[in-house]
Amino acid sequence: MKEFAAWKMNGFVALLLAIALGVAGGLLVVREETVPILLGVLCFIASFIILTSITVVQPNQASVLTFFGEYKGTVRQDGIWMVIPFSNRKKLSLRVRNFNSAKLKVNDVEGNPIEIAAVVVFKVVETAKASFEVDKYEEFVEIQSEAALRHVASKYPYDDFEEKGMSLRGNADEVSAELAKELQERLAVAGVEVIEARLTHLAYSTEIAGAMLQRQQATAIIAARKKIVEGAVGMVKEALERLEKDSGVTLDAERKAAMANNLMVSIVSDRAAQPVINTGSLY
Repeated sequence: MKEFAAWKMNGFVALLLAIALGVAGGLLVVREETVPILLGVLCFIASFIILTSITVVQPNQASVLTFFGEYKGTVRQDGIWMVIPFSNRKKLSLRVRNFNSAKLKVNDVEGNPIEIAAVVVFKVVETAKASFEVDKYEEFVEIQSEAALRHVASKYPYDDFEEKGMSLRGNADEVSAELAKELQERLAVAGVEVIEARLTHLAYSTEIAGAMLQRQQATAIIAARKKIVEGAVGMVKEALERLEKDSGVTLDAERKAAMANNLMVSIVSDRAAQPVINTGSLY
């Protein structure tokens, strides 16, 4: 089912014509003669038929016409128009609209229950599909939006401290883009264009929120310590190399180990380091 433009003409001209036929019919009927009365009745009928063909289209609105069950086209241009008489006209809004999903409870790729919600910005671009391809396209948009949100949320973990891939919390823009793409594929059959899809709520489910918070904190501490140790090793190595280069002092393996130990303790420790001054020999 493809949309096409319906036949139409200026509605003001049709309205003036209907008024003129109504006035002419009244003048003919009052003559109380058989032929003029018949002509007057025909004028009234013609005026009534013209009046039934007049429709008003608001800005950013479309009128879908059907005549005895057959699709006759769509009127998109706003104003007053004369269309096919006795046709059924279904008004569809072409305005941009929002759909806010409910908070859905979904399991992420690791099996953790999470709560997630999204807002979908959409508009109708194919009135014929929206009218005839699906039943109540607004409900179709709601159901498909929640189905797509569940599918996308189940493909990624809530968080990824190891930075090995995408996560729902760390890659919100990429997840939203994927959600919009999947929604567009699902809603194309209804003649709907998805303008934007964004996550509005993301959290662990209440029954595991406390445990997952502790896990997040532990994972974050481990990841932070790992970064600190990697940086400290590089700093100690550079300090020993510069010490030998600038001062000309050559340290044996044991002295290097002792100095590296002191430097690592002072760098890695989360408390203020207390320096120890050795006034004697290491031996």
